[in-house]
Amino acid sequence: MSDKPSNVVEARSGLDAQQAELADRIARNTGNDGVHVTAIAGLSLIRASSPSQPIACVYHPSLCVVVQGRKRAMLGDEIYMYDALNYLVVSMSIPLVSQIIEATPAEPYLCLRIDVEPRLVNELLVQLGPAAPARAGGERALFLARMDAALLDAVLRLVRLLDAPAEAAVLAPLALREIHYRVLLGELGQRLRSLCEADGPSQRVARAIELLKARYTEPLRIEDLAAAAHMSASSLHQRFRAATATTPLQYQKQLRLQEARRLMLVEGLEAAAAAHRVGYESPSQFSREYRRLFGAPPRREVAAKRVAGEY
Repeated sequence: MSDKPSNVVEARSGLDAQQAELADRIARNTGNDGVHVTAIAGLSLIRASSPSQPIACVYHPSLCVVVQGRKRAMLGDEIYMYDALNYLVVSMSIPLVSQIIEATPAEPYLCLRIDVEPRLVNELLVQLGPAAPARAGGERALFLARMDAALLDAVLRLVRLLDAPAEAAVLAPLALREIHYRVLLGELGQRLRSLCEADGPSQRVARAIELLKARYTEPLRIEDLAAAAHMSASSLHQRFRAATATTPLQYQKQLRLQEARRLMLVEGLEAAAAAHRVGYESPSQFSREYRRLFGAPPRREVAAKRVAGEY
């Protein structure tokens, strides 16, 4: 017999049943591996039938819920492991290396991603009122927590709407609002609040990131970036690194290399043309930095992806 109280056993059983239903619905609405954008704005489903190699990418503000399988995300030297019923919140665009480490054809990796909507967070913060000061050491733009019953229930109701498109037009915005609300009430709520703190450090770093994303092909002067963020150069450098585990210059390089990779894989550009398009003047420098990020020179890495059928 179990030594656990009956209410604890019942709660665990309820979570298991909801997880099983969520996995079934995601599996039915994907069908094949990859990222699937759904008819519900801001909701994407991810499926993978086998473990992946580490992939360098840029995560945008989002809530990621793993339903089945296991994944890890690496931010600088930090490793974040998340599996079924853990959720990851990304509060601003950051460069990561992600890797699916547990997935099989019989039990694929299943995940859903919900875009974090700052406007919605702001509306909820007005209703929730001020919170206690955030604890020190919480400046990272990436954080991980365990799902609770209320958040899982809201997520499941949102995914159910994929099979009821007529209802989704009315009910999906309400479910998305509740999900944002549940995250704000949860253990990571204080850290998500900083995303929308009026003219706070996180907002200023986010402003610098948006400028970098808009002008990543141009030469970077940290003084110009700091002025746009209304910070000193030293303060921006410190806050930027605290949030993203990288520097503005390194961040710009990753944006350039990610876009060059897309141009080669999707649009078929040669390496030299892609390098020039994203702002590199030296093909040899581009090749060195590309290899450092993706593990192989541009032509070889792109050819391997095509042979593997990933593009």
